Amino acid sequence: MSGQEIFVIIIVILLLFGADKLPEIARSVGKSMRDFKKATDEIRQEFESTTRDIRNDIADVKDSITKDVTEMSDSIGSDVNEAKSNLESNLNSMKGDIQKDVTDVADSVKKDVSEATDPYKYDYTD
Repeated sequence: MSGQEIFVIIIVILLLFGADKLPEIARSVGKSMRDFKKATDEIRQEFESTTRDIRNDIADVKDSITKDVTEMSDSIGSDVNEAKSNLESNLNSMKGDIQKDVTDVADSVKKDVSEATDPYKYDYTD
């Protein structure tokens, strides 16, 4: 509202109620505004106190869920690391066994080839 509109409203009130009633009206309007502000503050405080419990409960649930998720993540991580370690151990053991078998087969093949190509093994003089 502009200054002119407020001025017009004041003149209309002055004409309707008269100069002697104006201070009384101003006091009652001021008291009404004060009561309204007080009621608004009380409602706001009641709302804050009511929702404080709910916000605390939500924070507790959030913390509990975060803790549970962290514990599960750590547990899964340790299980994965243990499985990885066991798998690596088994693979290294299998690798050693396979290398031993390959070496044994290679030695056996070399021996067989060596025996088959040895000119002194067979006596051809008969």
